[in-house]
Amino acid sequence: MAVLTISRMFGTGAEALGELISKRLGYTFYHNELIQMVANKAKVSTDWVEAMEKEAGGKFQKLMSTLAPKSLVDRILDSDRGYLDEEIYTDMLRHIITKIADAGDAVILGRGGQYILEGRPDTYHILLVADLDYRVKYVEEHFNLIPKQAMLAVAMEDKRRVNLYRKFGIVDYNQTDHYHVVFNMAQIDTEKACDMLCTLLGSCRF
Repeated sequence: MAVLTISRMFGTGAEALGELISKRLGYTFYHNELIQMVANKAKVSTDWVEAMEKEAGGKFQKLMSTLAPKSLVDRILDSDRGYLDEEIYTDMLRHIITKIADAGDAVILGRGGQYILEGRPDTYHILLVADLDYRVKYVEEHFNLIPKQAMLAVAMEDKRRVNLYRKFGIVDYNQTDHYHVVFNMAQIDTEKACDMLCTLLGSCRF
């Protein structure tokens, strides 16, 4: 009944690794599904949730680190009208990710899972990193972009993450003490990383 959270630098193949681990272990993989789950609970479109994620500001860290006195999830579920703001989004995300972890056998990609589930037993947090050249090449090949477009995509995503987590009060998003394992994906392929993580989680299904 283990849970794995994956955090990453953009362009390190986190989605491919998460899918491979989930398939091998028979776990459920949560990535964009989390957007849909939040949208369903808030009764809003997935576009609204995606916009909220891009605009998340200073309140996010406060809600990540403390429990709200009254669940905003319950508040929104009591209403027939769909609505989503930053506080409701973060409380719903905490609620959903915690429920996923309670059920176990899950791989969760991104969205602060390493902070929401920090300190939980049978939950492991990994970080994927790589040098800029590797990440640009990965984005170029996997998103069918020319080199200039790939470089711009990586730069924009890096900037977005830095700005977002700075508002969380986190100076270094890649600070290693948040994680059990850090993989340099320029030095290890996806299959080998999967093998090592399956060993960590136990009971691989080959």
